[in-house]
Amino acid sequence: MAEERQFIPLNIAVMTVSDTRTEANDTSGKVLADRLTGAGHRLADKVIVRDDIYAIRAAVSGWIADPGVEAVISTGGTGVTGRDGTPEAVQVLLDKRIEGFGEIFRMLSYEEIRTSTIQSRALAGVANGTMVFCVPGSSGACRTAWDKLIAYQLDYRTRPCNLVELMPRMTER
Repeated sequence: MAEERQFIPLNIAVMTVSDTRTEANDTSGKVLADRLTGAGHRLADKVIVRDDIYAIRAAVSGWIADPGVEAVISTGGTGVTGRDGTPEAVQVLLDKRIEGFGEIFRMLSYEEIRTSTIQSRALAGVANGTMVFCVPGSSGACRTAWDKLIAYQLDYRTRPCNLVELMPRMTER
């Protein structure tokens, strides 16, 4: 961390992908919302969307078209069952994929859940200058993703580099 740099709070939207969760039992969405606000960011929006590619895509599309939303974090739908479609819904919206995110997430998860991590299709990328992160639906996976990866990359003070300092250039053509 470069302490001489000022923290830059971002507007971050959170989406839980689930056919069964409600606001009352959405522990994963709550983990992400609590962690991002605890870090000093602003919760731009929080929704629960059913496990449907088009519903997921519609929610994410709205946020990436909104200049007031700078990052999106989704939880759920990244597994390998028939209903898991978050990667398929989101990757077509991305201008650029950040391959290292999924790779590092699975490496970190291996320390916690061993070989079960191969079932995760976590991904990240940039769409219309908006950072998009898709992580598994467990609250443990959300803690790992935020605490060990996302929090640092969405903090301008992280050195040698971070995604926040690149944001002004994400829409260059």
